[in-house]
Amino acid sequence: MTNKELKEKLLSKCIEQQSEVIRQLDQEINDAQKMANDYGQPKDRYDAFRTKLMRQIQMYAQQMDKANIVLNTLQKIPLKKELEEVEFGAVVITNKQSIFVAAGMGKIELDGKTFYAVSPQVPIFNALKGKRKGEETVFNGIQLIIKDVF
Repeated sequence: MTNKELKEKLLSKCIEQQSEVIRQLDQEINDAQKMANDYGQPKDRYDAFRTKLMRQIQMYAQQMDKANIVLNTLQKIPLKKELEEVEFGAVVITNKQSIFVAAGMGKIELDGKTFYAVSPQVPIFNALKGKRKGEETVFNGIQLIIKDVF
């Protein structure tokens, strides 16, 4: 598999996972709204159950907003651009781990390999930013050797 194909598959997997998160949150919002509708009007000013349901809906809506931002970020990753240094959208293979600079999604399993999807705001990205294949950096006392960037 070429680097380009690997990156396409990795991005596709991230988008698929994030879309599933959004689908699950949408279902949670719908379920909570249905419960609130079935429950009816508040019984009194201090109706704790209805207040709890409204807070749940609000919490899920906030999580949905964040999940949509992550999905939009993923969709902005340019696949056609050839990358030679670590930047947003890069896949970075080091002697310790493989990193996809995209959005903070954590561990991604793909074809028996583990990648870590990280945001450009995390400290490890700052340690790797601008580095090229063959260069080295130290992060948290661990020496990282960049084997490939694409």
